Amino acid sequence: AFPPTMASLLASCVPTAPAPLRASIPGKGRASRPVRAAAMAAPQVGEPVEEGYTAMFPAERAPRRAGVIMHPTSLPGLYGIGDMGAEAYAFVDWLFDAKMQIWQVLPLVPPGRPIPGVREDYWSPYSGQNAQAGNTLIISLSELVKAGLLKNKELPHPYNTRGDVDFAKVAKINEPCVAKAAQNLVARADEDPLKAAFVAWRVRPEILSWLDEAALFDAISNEPELLGRDWWDWPEELRRREPAALASKRATSTAAMDQFAATQFLFDHQWLALKAYANAKGIALVGDMPIYVGGQSADVWANQNLFLLDGECKPSAVAGVPPDAFSEDGQLWGNPLYDWPAHEGEGYRWWAGRLGRALELHDEVRIDHFRAFAAYWAVPATAKTAKSGTWMVGPGLGFFKGIEKAVGGAPIVAEDLGVITKDVVELREAIGAPGMVVLQFAWGGGGRSPHLSHNHYENSFCYPGTHDNETSQGWYDAQDDATKLRMATYANITDAEGAAWGFIRLGMASVSKATVFTMQDVLSLGNEARMNTPGVADGNWAWRVGAPGVFATAGAEAKKLAKLAAAFDRVAETGPQAPPTLELETETELGKGNEEETAAAGGESSK
Repeated sequence: AFPPTMASLLASCVPTAPAPLRASIPGKGRASRPVRAAAMAAPQVGEPVEEGYTAMFPAERAPRRAGVIMHPTSLPGLYGIGDMGAEAYAFVDWLFDAKMQIWQVLPLVPPGRPIPGVREDYWSPYSGQNAQAGNTLIISLSELVKAGLLKNKELPHPYNTRGDVDFAKVAKINEPCVAKAAQNLVARADEDPLKAAFVAWRVRPEILSWLDEAALFDAISNEPELLGRDWWDWPEELRRREPAALASKRATSTAAMDQFAATQFLFDHQWLALKAYANAKGIALVGDMPIYVGGQSADVWANQNLFLLDGECKPSAVAGVPPDAFSEDGQLWGNPLYDWPAHEGEGYRWWAGRLGRALELHDEVRIDHFRAFAAYWAVPATAKTAKSGTWMVGPGLGFFKGIEKAVGGAPIVAEDLGVITKDVVELREAIGAPGMVVLQFAWGGGGRSPHLSHNHYENSFCYPGTHDNETSQGWYDAQDDATKLRMATYANITDAEGAAWGFIRLGMASVSKATVFTMQDVLSLGNEARMNTPGVADGNWAWRVGAPGVFATAGAEAKKLAKLAAAFDRVAETGPQAPPTLELETETELGKGNEEETAAAGGESSK
């Protein structure tokens, strides 16, 4: 079968119905002549083509882009972690100089945090505490001083300005400063511009839909007698959300809930200012949304009817993936599964709100484990491994039709890695979402690997590796001579160039409409800079790019990226990043108003 674009093109040229009906036209004794009925628009074989035929060109290909993936925690910073301050803006400027049009980040949600002696967790952004809240650890303390919410003397002394993030230390030192700023914001007069903005933000329906429950959940979770206990182990009246019990908690938790809300506002205020700056530079922010949410979250507690829970409010089935060549037991993630019929019954209200929030914070969103919309692996909650799971039918195309009214044609990137069956491909293609190809995965099989460049497809994002992979240089160093020889033969990737930049070049040359590189690869770093090792709980997510001022020393890398982007047509044709000479030439030629002159001057080739 032809793909949809080919089928539609052929349909305009080939008759798909019987010969046209004949109608009589009155004449002076002349025989009637055949005419085409109005409903038959397509000309038949041997008839003149339809009017405007010579302007009927194929659809233009999508604009080609390139970008870098780096989580904000990996940025430089004075206070132990990357934040939304001056170095984040410096990174945007560096991306602009490099002609990059994408900044991709990991989930911006509050990471799962451990409670010593109570709960093990490892600061992963993929086990977040709330699907719509922001990670307040990346709030810039310096920006809070600029806003008048803190004084310089209240800031900690700079610490760990270049090493990996010590999340526990950052929480201990920085969070009291952020809390102080939030309290100062709440205490300001209502006519204060920033306070007025906070009050207006807090009551927006799309914010109120999650903020109030998240604030209450946080307040209850931090009560000394409940600290570290899962919400399904709370007292019955709180677990079951009895109205009188919730009203009582709200009445006694006003200050804590106000502080939580103000802290979230400060996150939004700083992040959206940074996003606006990036957008003004022609750079889109691509976010990351895990398909599942954490069980110990306000999302599940406040929406229990939307998840598969048992009579005690505990998950009855959890998420994971089946055994494969890399894991004989599979992966047991432990997230509660969705009750998809319940979501459908309410018109996917919760999901529409979640996607809407993500698209407020980002320009595009990658959905992690997209394949679960087609079919998902359900594991009994009592199982010790994922072996005993079962494939279950997902919501499919009905889900995307259900949310379309609320979020329109949401710009989604489908993470479709792993074991991908045809139903996943069909679903992704039905909604027009780009998939993913990863160059590190290309070399283990034959020539049919979808990750080899000659098998790439235009509607995709090409990565040398993702945050879950080794760095490209680290991966290359571990390969045997046969694999290295194949890479040299296929793509001229050698020690002389370095694997990282060889992969970057290969990604730039790919037919994929977007290619994205880790910052570790741009800097040609080894596995000492790896962001995450799946299956290993501790020691992840901590990598940082360097000390403040590092982007001023990375000009050579920016020039190399810009040169490759230009060579492989990944430079923006319009907007802030377009070459100034191109825009000037275009305006001049248009002013002449002479199409022949424009063509002669090379206007078409300049495009």
